[in-house]
Amino acid sequence: MTRRRFIADTWTATTASLRGDQAVHLARVLRAEPGQIYDIVAGGFLHRGEIESVSEDEVLFTLHEQLESEGALPLHLLLAVFKFDHFEWAIEKATELGVARVTPLLARRTEKHLALVAGKRVERWRRIALEAAKQSRRVDVPAIDDPVMLKAALELVTGPTRILLSETEQAVTLAAALTGSADRDIALAIGPEGGWAPEEMALFTIQGWQPVTLGPRILRAETAAIVAIAIVSSSLG
Repeated sequence: MTRRRFIADTWTATTASLRGDQAVHLARVLRAEPGQIYDIVAGGFLHRGEIESVSEDEVLFTLHEQLESEGALPLHLLLAVFKFDHFEWAIEKATELGVARVTPLLARRTEKHLALVAGKRVERWRRIALEAAKQSRRVDVPAIDDPVMLKAALELVTGPTRILLSETEQAVTLAAALTGSADRDIALAIGPEGGWAPEEMALFTIQGWQPVTLGPRILRAETAAIVAIAIVSSSLG
Protein backbone atom coordinates (compact mmCIF):
# COMPACT_ATOMS: atom_id res chain seq x y z
CA MET A 1 0.00 0.00 0.00
CA THR A 2 1.32 3.44 -0.94
CA ARG A 3 1.98 5.61 2.08
CA ARG A 4 0.52 9.10 2.22
CA ARG A 5 3.04 11.82 1.46
CA PHE A 6 3.33 15.27 3.01
CA ILE A 7 5.67 18.20 2.41
CA ALA A 8 7.23 19.53 5.63
CA ASP A 9 6.73 23.14 6.63
CA THR A 10 9.93 23.17 8.72
CA TRP A 11 12.68 20.62 9.25
CA THR A 12 16.11 19.85 10.64
CA ALA A 13 18.50 17.04 9.79
CA THR A 14 16.48 14.58 11.88
CA THR A 15 13.00 16.07 12.37
CA ALA A 16 10.22 17.66 10.37
CA SER A 17 6.94 19.32 11.25
CA LEU A 18 3.65 19.94 9.50
CA ARG A 19 1.57 22.97 10.45
CA GLY A 20 -1.56 24.78 9.35
CA ASP A 21 -4.01 22.85 7.16
CA GLN A 22 -1.71 19.83 6.97
CA ALA A 23 -1.61 19.46 10.75
CA VAL A 24 -5.37 19.89 11.01
CA HIS A 25 -5.92 17.26 8.30
CA LEU A 26 -3.66 14.75 10.04
CA ALA A 27 -5.16 15.39 13.47
CA ARG A 28 -8.85 15.67 12.62
CA VAL A 29 -9.37 13.70 9.42
CA LEU A 30 -6.71 10.99 9.54
CA ARG A 31 -6.71 10.85 13.35
CA ALA A 32 -2.97 10.39 13.29
CA GLU A 33 -1.19 8.99 16.34
CA PRO A 34 2.44 8.77 17.52
CA GLY A 35 4.29 5.88 15.92
CA GLN A 36 2.50 6.03 12.59
CA ILE A 37 4.67 6.18 9.45
CA TYR A 38 4.27 8.56 6.52
CA ASP A 39 6.44 9.71 3.62
CA ILE A 40 7.79 13.17 4.38
CA VAL A 41 9.42 15.54 1.91
CA ALA A 42 11.91 17.79 3.69
CA GLY A 43 14.42 20.04 1.96
CA GLY A 44 13.81 18.42 -1.41
CA PHE A 45 14.47 14.89 -0.12
CA LEU A 46 12.03 12.09 0.61
CA HIS A 47 12.19 10.37 4.01
CA ARG A 48 10.31 7.80 6.00
CA GLY A 49 8.85 9.82 8.85
CA GLU A 50 7.56 8.56 12.19
CA ILE A 51 5.08 10.70 14.13
CA GLU A 52 6.36 11.82 17.53
CA SER A 53 3.49 14.10 18.57
CA VAL A 54 0.17 15.29 17.16
CA SER A 55 -1.88 18.44 17.63
CA GLU A 56 -3.98 20.61 15.34
CA ASP A 57 -1.20 23.21 15.50
CA GLU A 58 1.74 20.93 14.67
CA VAL A 59 2.54 17.33 13.83
CA LEU A 60 6.16 16.49 14.63
CA PHE A 61 8.03 13.70 12.84
CA THR A 62 11.34 11.94 13.37
CA LEU A 63 13.00 11.44 9.99
CA HIS A 64 14.44 8.01 9.26
CA GLU A 65 16.08 6.71 6.10
CA GLN A 66 16.09 8.73 2.90
CA LEU A 67 14.04 7.11 0.12
CA GLU A 68 14.64 7.06 -3.62
CA SER A 69 12.78 9.72 -5.57
CA GLU A 70 12.80 11.55 -8.89
CA GLY A 71 13.98 15.15 -9.16
CA ALA A 72 12.19 17.98 -10.91
CA LEU A 73 12.17 18.35 -14.68
CA PRO A 74 14.96 20.88 -15.37
CA LEU A 75 12.58 23.25 -17.10
CA HIS A 76 12.04 26.94 -16.40
CA LEU A 77 8.63 27.91 -17.79
CA LEU A 78 8.12 31.59 -18.59
CA LEU A 79 4.38 31.90 -18.99
CA ALA A 80 2.64 35.12 -20.00
CA VAL A 81 -0.31 35.88 -17.73
CA PHE A 82 -3.73 35.14 -19.22
CA LYS A 83 -7.21 34.54 -17.79
CA PHE A 84 -6.64 33.53 -14.21
CA ASP A 85 -8.75 30.37 -14.14
CA HIS A 86 -6.90 29.04 -17.20
CA PHE A 87 -3.54 30.28 -15.89
CA GLU A 88 -4.07 28.50 -12.58
CA TRP A 89 -4.97 25.30 -14.38
CA ALA A 90 -1.71 25.60 -16.33
CA ILE A 91 0.29 26.04 -13.09
CA GLU A 92 -1.39 22.99 -11.58
CA LYS A 93 -0.67 20.78 -14.58
CA ALA A 94 2.85 22.11 -15.06
CA THR A 95 3.53 21.18 -11.45
CA GLU A 96 2.15 17.70 -11.95
CA LEU A 97 4.39 17.29 -15.01
CA GLY A 98 7.46 18.25 -12.98
CA VAL A 99 8.58 21.75 -14.02
CA ALA A 100 11.17 23.27 -11.72
CA ARG A 101 10.19 26.94 -12.01
CA VAL A 102 7.42 29.14 -13.36
CA THR A 103 7.87 32.86 -14.05
CA PRO A 104 4.61 34.71 -14.76
CA LEU A 105 5.26 37.24 -17.53
CA LEU A 106 3.61 40.61 -18.05
CA ALA A 107 3.81 40.90 -21.82
CA ARG A 108 2.85 43.80 -24.06
CA ARG A 109 -0.44 42.10 -24.96
CA THR A 110 -1.32 40.81 -21.50
CA GLU A 111 -4.77 42.18 -20.66
CA LYS A 112 -4.28 45.32 -18.60
CA HIS A 113 -6.65 44.41 -15.77
CA LEU A 114 -4.92 41.05 -15.38
CA ALA A 115 -1.49 42.69 -15.29
CA LEU A 116 -2.66 45.13 -12.60
CA VAL A 117 -3.85 42.47 -10.17
CA ALA A 118 -1.49 39.59 -11.02
CA GLY A 119 0.79 40.39 -8.09
CA LYS A 120 -2.10 39.81 -5.69
CA ARG A 121 -2.60 36.28 -7.02
CA VAL A 122 0.93 34.99 -6.49
CA GLU A 123 0.31 33.43 -3.08
CA ARG A 124 -2.73 31.65 -4.48
CA TRP A 125 -0.62 30.33 -7.36
CA ARG A 126 1.97 29.07 -4.89
CA ARG A 127 -0.71 27.28 -2.88
CA ILE A 128 -1.99 25.66 -6.08
CA ALA A 129 1.55 24.49 -6.89
CA LEU A 130 1.97 23.12 -3.36
CA GLU A 131 -1.26 21.13 -3.51
CA ALA A 132 -0.45 19.85 -7.00
CA ALA A 133 3.00 18.78 -5.82
CA LYS A 134 1.43 16.79 -2.99
CA GLN A 135 -1.17 15.23 -5.26
CA SER A 136 1.42 14.18 -7.84
CA ARG A 137 3.82 12.91 -5.14
CA ARG A 138 6.64 15.26 -6.05
CA VAL A 139 9.55 15.66 -3.66
CA ASP A 140 9.71 19.40 -4.28
CA VAL A 141 7.48 22.34 -5.10
CA PRO A 142 8.21 24.43 -8.19
CA ALA A 143 9.31 27.98 -7.58
CA ILE A 144 6.58 30.42 -8.59
CA ASP A 145 8.12 33.84 -9.17
CA ASP A 146 6.42 37.19 -8.73
CA PRO A 147 5.02 38.49 -12.04
CA VAL A 148 7.62 40.51 -13.95
CA MET A 149 7.93 42.40 -17.23
CA LEU A 150 9.46 40.45 -20.10
CA LYS A 151 12.85 42.18 -20.14
CA ALA A 152 13.36 41.53 -16.42
CA ALA A 153 12.18 37.94 -16.79
CA LEU A 154 14.71 37.19 -19.51
CA GLU A 155 17.50 38.31 -17.17
CA LEU A 156 16.49 35.47 -14.84
CA VAL A 157 17.35 32.85 -17.47
CA THR A 158 20.86 31.43 -17.23
CA GLY A 159 20.72 28.17 -19.19
CA PRO A 160 21.96 27.95 -22.79
CA THR A 161 18.85 26.28 -24.23
CA ARG A 162 16.19 28.97 -24.70
CA ILE A 163 13.05 28.06 -26.58
CA LEU A 164 10.35 30.49 -27.67
CA LEU A 165 6.93 29.27 -28.73
CA SER A 166 5.85 31.59 -31.51
CA GLU A 167 2.58 31.91 -33.40
CA THR A 168 4.39 32.83 -36.60
CA GLU A 169 5.18 30.04 -39.02
CA GLN A 170 8.53 28.49 -38.24
CA ALA A 171 10.41 25.70 -39.95
CA VAL A 172 11.61 24.16 -36.67
CA THR A 173 9.36 22.15 -34.38
CA LEU A 174 10.00 22.02 -30.65
CA ALA A 175 10.83 18.31 -30.86
CA ALA A 176 13.35 18.95 -33.64
CA ALA A 177 14.95 21.83 -31.73
CA LEU A 178 15.59 19.54 -28.77
CA THR A 179 16.81 16.53 -30.76
CA GLY A 180 20.41 15.71 -29.96
CA SER A 181 20.72 18.41 -27.31
CA ALA A 182 22.84 17.37 -24.35
CA ASP A 183 21.76 20.34 -22.26
CA ARG A 184 19.42 19.52 -19.40
CA ASP A 185 18.67 23.09 -18.36
CA ILE A 186 15.91 24.41 -20.58
CA ALA A 187 13.92 27.65 -20.57
CA LEU A 188 10.62 27.77 -22.43
CA ALA A 189 8.62 30.97 -23.06
CA ILE A 190 4.92 30.99 -23.96
CA GLY A 191 3.17 34.21 -24.91
CA PRO A 192 -0.22 35.77 -24.11
CA GLU A 193 -3.43 35.07 -26.01
CA GLY A 194 -2.71 37.96 -28.38
CA GLY A 195 0.77 36.66 -29.17
CA TRP A 196 4.14 38.38 -28.80
CA ALA A 197 4.52 41.98 -29.92
CA PRO A 198 7.19 42.69 -32.61
CA GLU A 199 9.50 44.43 -30.13
CA GLU A 200 9.27 41.41 -27.82
CA MET A 201 10.18 39.07 -30.66
CA ALA A 202 13.19 41.31 -31.37
CA LEU A 203 14.22 41.13 -27.71
CA PHE A 204 14.06 37.34 -27.75
CA THR A 205 16.16 37.26 -30.92
CA ILE A 206 18.84 39.54 -29.44
CA GLN A 207 19.12 37.27 -26.41
CA GLY A 208 19.47 34.09 -28.42
CA TRP A 209 16.05 32.48 -28.04
CA GLN A 210 15.07 29.99 -30.73
CA PRO A 211 11.50 30.31 -32.07
CA VAL A 212 9.72 27.00 -32.60
CA THR A 213 6.28 25.68 -33.45
CA LEU A 214 4.09 22.95 -31.97
CA GLY A 215 2.48 22.27 -35.34
CA PRO A 216 -0.20 23.68 -37.63
CA ARG A 217 -3.01 24.00 -35.09
CA ILE A 218 -3.63 27.11 -33.02
CA LEU A 219 -3.63 26.07 -29.36
CA ARG A 220 -4.80 27.94 -26.29
CA ALA A 221 -1.92 29.13 -24.14
CA GLU A 222 -2.60 26.60 -21.38
CA THR A 223 -2.85 23.76 -23.89
CA ALA A 224 0.38 24.83 -25.56
CA ALA A 225 2.11 24.87 -22.18
CA ILE A 226 1.13 21.30 -21.37
CA VAL A 227 1.99 19.97 -24.84
CA ALA A 228 5.35 21.70 -24.77
CA ILE A 229 6.22 20.41 -21.28
CA ALA A 230 5.36 16.88 -22.38
CA ILE A 231 7.63 17.20 -25.42
CA VAL A 232 10.50 18.52 -23.30
CA SER A 233 10.03 15.72 -20.77
CA SER A 234 10.10 13.13 -23.55
CA SER A 235 13.24 14.65 -25.07
CA LEU A 236 15.04 14.44 -21.73
CA GLY A 237 14.10 10.80 -21.33
